[in-house]
Amino acid sequence: MIAIGIEELCRLQPGWIKGKRLGLLSNQASTDRNLTHSRDLLLAAFPGQLTSMFSPQHGFFSEKQDNMIESGNSTDPTTGLHCYSLYGQTRRPYPEMFADLDVLLVDLIDVGTRVYTFIWTVVYCMEVAAETGVKVVILDRPNPVGGHLVEGNVLEKECRSFVGMCDIPMRHGLTMGELASFCAMELGIDVDLEVIPVKGWRRDMFFAETGFPWVFPSPNMPTASTALVYPGQVIWEGTTVSEARGTTLPFEMFGAPYVRVEEVLHYVEQEELPGCVLRPLMFEPTSGKWAGEPCSGFQIHVTAPHRFRPYKTSLVLLQALLMLYPQNFAYKEPPYEYEFERLPMDLIIGSKKIRQELEQGVPIAELEQAWQPQLAEYEKKRSSVFLYEA
Repeated sequence: MIAIGIEELCRLQPGWIKGKRLGLLSNQASTDRNLTHSRDLLLAAFPGQLTSMFSPQHGFFSEKQDNMIESGNSTDPTTGLHCYSLYGQTRRPYPEMFADLDVLLVDLIDVGTRVYTFIWTVVYCMEVAAETGVKVVILDRPNPVGGHLVEGNVLEKECRSFVGMCDIPMRHGLTMGELASFCAMELGIDVDLEVIPVKGWRRDMFFAETGFPWVFPSPNMPTASTALVYPGQVIWEGTTVSEARGTTLPFEMFGAPYVRVEEVLHYVEQEELPGCVLRPLMFEPTSGKWAGEPCSGFQIHVTAPHRFRPYKTSLVLLQALLMLYPQNFAYKEPPYEYEFERLPMDLIIGSKKIRQELEQGVPIAELEQAWQPQLAEYEKKRSSVFLYEA
C-alpha cells in the first residue's frame, strides 16, 4: 500500500515544523489508511500546534450537494478550532485568516480534472500565503485517474474562471502537489511551497491499484469509478441534460426525457470509444435536473481504464445530442461558479471556439488534432514538476 503525504509528514517529522503554528485546509475525506482524519493525526503528532482550519467547496463535511451552495464559517466539533469556509462569503482567504499560522498544510483529494475546484482554492491560498509570508505544504495524494494520461484542449485565457485559473487540459495528469507547483510556476506566485510526496505511487497507477480506501471528497464523487468518468461527464453540468445528480450514480449516468438511446448509439457507432460500454437505461433523479421525471440515457461502464478516454467519449455523446435533438437540447444559462455572464459550457470546455465547432458538427477527431500543439506544449511543461515516475 502507498503512504500518503499526511502519513509521511507524521512519520518524518521534518525540522521546519517544530514550534510552527499550523493551519489545515481539508474536508471530511482527508483521512489516512485507517480512516483517521488529518486533524487528529496532526493533534497527536504535533500537539498544540494546530491553530485553525479551512474548508473548500461543499463544506468541511462535504454536505453541500451542488455548485454555488455556500457553506459558512464554523467551529470544528472535534477540536473546537475555528474553521474558515473558502466557499462562502469568499473563495479567496482574507489575509487576516492567516494571522495565526506560520504554515498552511493542504490535505485535499483532487480527481485529476481541471474543473474540480479544490486546486483553485489552493491557488488562492498560495497567493495570499505569498503576500503574508506563510509557508504552504501540500500533503500529496494520488491522482485517482492516473498521472500518465492527459486529455483535452488546453484552457484558453478568456475562459479562465473558478473552474480553471491556469491553462491546463481537462484531464491534467498531475497530483495535487504537482499541480500546485505547476500553477505557482505558470501564474508567477512567489510562495514558499513544499510538497510531501506519496510514497510508493507511480504515474501509471489508478486508484484501485493503490490499495488505499476511497472516501468521497464531494457528495457527487461517491466512488473511484465516478472519478474515472468525471473528466468527460462533467460537461453535462453546462447543459440541461441530467448528469444524474439526485441518483446513486452521479456522472456515471446521464440522460434526459427526450433521448432515444437507439438513435444515439447509431449516431456514435462510427466513433472509436475504447475502454467502455454504453449501457442504455432509464433513471429518475430525486433532485436537480428533471427531478421526478424518467430520463432515458446511458450508464458508462469503464472496462479498461488505461484505454478509456473520458473527455473524448463525452464530447462524442454531447455532439450526438446536439445534432439529434436541436429542438430539445439546451445549455445551462449563467450563473455558474460565480460567473454571471459567460456561458457555463464555454468555461467547462475551456474554449468558446470548440463549443461552436461542436455545434457545427466538426468531427471530434478533427478537434483533437487541432489542439495537439497546445497539448504537446503542456506535456513538456508539466514534466518539469513531476515527483513520480511511471
